Amino acid sequence: MAGFFGSIGKNPCINDVFYGTDYHSHLGTRRAGIATYDASSGTFNRVIHSISQASFRAKMEEELPRFIGNAGIGIISDTDAQPLLFNSHLGRFALSTVGRIANLEELATEILQSDMHLSEFSSGKVNPTELVGLLIIQKDSIVEGIRNAQAKIKGSLSLIMLTEDGIVCARDSWGRTPVILGQKEDAYCVVSESSSFLNLGYTHLRDLGPGEIVRLRPEGVQQLAEPYQDHMQMCAFLWVYYGFPTSNYEGRNVEDVRNYIGYAMGKEDDTPVDCCCGVPDSGIGMAVGYSEGHNVIYRRAISKYTPTWPRSFMPANQNMRDLVAKMKLIQNNAILRDRRVLLCDDSIVRGTQLRDNARCLIEGGAREIHMRIACPPLTYGCPFINFSESKSVMELITRRVIAELEGPEAALNDERVKVYSTTDSPEYKQMIERIAEKFGLNSLKFTKLETLIRAIGLPRNQICTHCFDGSSAHTLK
Repeated sequence: MAGFFGSIGKNPCINDVFYGTDYHSHLGTRRAGIATYDASSGTFNRVIHSISQASFRAKMEEELPRFIGNAGIGIISDTDAQPLLFNSHLGRFALSTVGRIANLEELATEILQSDMHLSEFSSGKVNPTELVGLLIIQKDSIVEGIRNAQAKIKGSLSLIMLTEDGIVCARDSWGRTPVILGQKEDAYCVVSESSSFLNLGYTHLRDLGPGEIVRLRPEGVQQLAEPYQDHMQMCAFLWVYYGFPTSNYEGRNVEDVRNYIGYAMGKEDDTPVDCCCGVPDSGIGMAVGYSEGHNVIYRRAISKYTPTWPRSFMPANQNMRDLVAKMKLIQNNAILRDRRVLLCDDSIVRGTQLRDNARCLIEGGAREIHMRIACPPLTYGCPFINFSESKSVMELITRRVIAELEGPEAALNDERVKVYSTTDSPEYKQMIERIAEKFGLNSLKFTKLETLIRAIGLPRNQICTHCFDGSSAHTLK
């Protein structure tokens, strides 16, 4: 995942860009970059850092004095180096992208066959942002170029461009990731998370529509291309996991959605428990709602230790990431001891975190452990925005359990997996029971897909639920 922040106004922008970008740190752990443009000298300034071993602020703060100008962009991501600088017949610009290009290699081959070249490589792979930039400069205008990239890319693409004539921004053509405009007296901003501009004095202007392209100048926002009226496949998982609690997407607040999910589950759950707790951070909103719906006290049975374990300080090695995830959470044995504890969490992907959470509750002396999950079981890999991206779909705990129950062939058969994704089918119940047994849980329940859709509040055909049921309102585009 990734998140960007762009600002342009009548005064120097670097403070807004720096702090606004930092407010996207929960969306990426690998790379971060900032670019500014100084109109008085006609110069771009750009820096990119790895943030796998240090936070965004620690990497960037000392370099801020070099950034001058009233327009700038910043990004934090789990992908390759960006923003990238281009000099072309469309002018000079810095480019950052959010999304996933499923046909990256195919497009790279097409670029090379058209006598263009690719120079940015990381770990031997094509840099997606460079490829997008080359698709843009194939055309005679920036708008035509962005439309060219949107048409050719399978997956998703939202982008932000810092040009010599303002900031150009485009939302993914299917609206899978949000792009939001903010304004204050002397500046405009465009961001991935609406929460990122609140403390900087901006107010919400509006959300971009799917595929919409706009240009920001100090005087205002100009629409360059209208949104696609029949397109919308907003990722449901943004509200469940990725989104910051105070952010809003399409008018729906992240924390409100999580509270609704927890309340609905608590209301219909007949499991007797002594207290409930949310796994920090994204499980807390659900647990607060569950507490109200189930009429059970909320207790902080697990707390997150953040002074030296912030979200952005995560090693690239998966084994070390698992260890860091465990180190950040500390159980409160005084609350757990001899109690029936219900734990709320956002999701179960591979099961590593659940294993550690269950173990710490048992070691803490809990009499019973019940788990409630804010979304349906994840049974399909995401081809659109890099969530649950794995080398193999068999890394998902659901697929591994299906393999145990029916064999590897069934676990790799998407049609057979659909039966396990159907709420309350015999296969669904068997899969959930097996997962609960594997981790020593007294009970395990997932939110129903229908409940999640009601919580989000958008029409069903405007929400992408592919990772839960393998479905989408369209083919991969």
